[in-house]
Amino acid sequence: MIPFTAPIDDILFTLDKVAHADRIPGWDRETAEGIVGHFASFAEGVIAPLNTIGDTQGCRLENGRVRMPDGFTDAYAQLRDGGWQGLTAPEAHGGMALDPVLAAAVSEVFSGANHAFQMLCNLVPGAISTLLAHGSASQQARWIPELASGEALATMCLTEAGAGSDLSRIRTKARKAGERWLIEGEKIFISGGDQDMSGNILHLVLCRTGAVEDGVKGLSLFMTDRAGAGDRIRVTRIEEKIGLHASPTCQVAFSDAPAELLGTEGGGLSAMFTMMNHARLDVSLQGVAHAARAHAIARHYADERRQGRRPDGTDAVLSDHADVRRMLDQQQSLALGARAMALLTAVELELGARPELVDFLTPICKVFCSEAGIRAADIGIQILGGYGYVEEYMISQTWRDARICAIYEGANGIHALTTARRGLRAAGGAGAKAFADLVGELAPGDASVSGLLTLWLRERDRVLAAADPAPLAHDFTQLTAELFFRATWVKLLSASTGTPRGPEFERLAAVVARRPSPMPFGAAEPVA
Repeated sequence: MIPFTAPIDDILFTLDKVAHADRIPGWDRETAEGIVGHFASFAEGVIAPLNTIGDTQGCRLENGRVRMPDGFTDAYAQLRDGGWQGLTAPEAHGGMALDPVLAAAVSEVFSGANHAFQMLCNLVPGAISTLLAHGSASQQARWIPELASGEALATMCLTEAGAGSDLSRIRTKARKAGERWLIEGEKIFISGGDQDMSGNILHLVLCRTGAVEDGVKGLSLFMTDRAGAGDRIRVTRIEEKIGLHASPTCQVAFSDAPAELLGTEGGGLSAMFTMMNHARLDVSLQGVAHAARAHAIARHYADERRQGRRPDGTDAVLSDHADVRRMLDQQQSLALGARAMALLTAVELELGARPELVDFLTPICKVFCSEAGIRAADIGIQILGGYGYVEEYMISQTWRDARICAIYEGANGIHALTTARRGLRAAGGAGAKAFADLVGELAPGDASVSGLLTLWLRERDRVLAAADPAPLAHDFTQLTAELFFRATWVKLLSASTGTPRGPEFERLAAVVARRPSPMPFGAAEPVA
């Protein structure tokens, strides 16, 4: 096993030189370095060593309760006592009130150390944001301190059998009973639906309060909790998954579980999207974390594994061979570029000056970064050869854990449809225009990016003119993501010029430039 080392330098470089986090009012570079470094030490020493244990042992269901693998409960107690669950929560509610961009950097480190553990903990910031945006003062006072202190963890209960991406098919009902509501129904694929780490669990549950024919307009968001509902909330099974074995994915049954309405009746989808949008950017960073971890494992192995001879006859290691260096560079370029895309978006979200741009970039980041994590892990398996196909070096676990990122929080095909439909049309196309402007800001005067932008503008118009953009959605989203990635790499290269990492980034930028050129939809030949 190759120990986890947090990519602190790469994260801080991206925040400083690419995303320009110093644009955020009150941003303090020294504080950022201290907090990310402090959490990295905790992640390397406490959280990461549990990654293999969690993968091997998994979770188990005993008498209706989920039991976590060895060491997780103690590690969570340390995480909770360190105040990490309240990183961005308001001080008035017991939190640290730190910058969400800083929390994003911490989240990447957490995911790289132990994705399954991170999943259990990182729905809390989204739950707090949802309470702040839609909860009453009494709901905020009741729940935010409990979430910020780590006494409670949170879940997001959307999916039902037969109602995955199509939320209009939700059948779980909430009915009014006097002054309270009661939830009846069953949800599936609920991450952290139960666990024995936190004293309580706050479930945010999307329920039907209107007629079935009302579709999503008849959905409302409710809060119910394990301590308050008792055996009216039951876990009926844990899914057996290919990865994330230490994250209990639960089937949860609600039997007249007492609940509170969060927000307005019929406004459930809007309220839930507050939490989902946070989760989607977090998934992007999970993909980044897997790409970085896959490269770290493969680099360490390739630098140590003796294989063949150098031209002078001395023993060679794998990284001496051109094809292995090619694959290592592919991994690293994906990790660095994807991180820059995600953190740029996180900074724009925090600045709040271009909300249409953030709405446009979020699904693009989710698609590209999740696929980058899977691709980098797959390359890592190839570099390690036979040892990549077994569990000893954890690269196979990296691939298994990364694979879900393209599926949950909206399958990537759904995000492609979102881009081709709402992304291009919302606010009169303001998001797409802001995206084109951002590309120009990142790569001014770069001929290759300018040529790709010209192609993108043409294909954007084609998608807009289509009676049904769905058949064009995948290709257009891939083109959009590639344009963002390449423009970001121009920025990475210019930011590294004159620094010790300049030659390394120049080599990697050349790798990006050699990526296969995107093709116009239906064309037979790549664009020159």
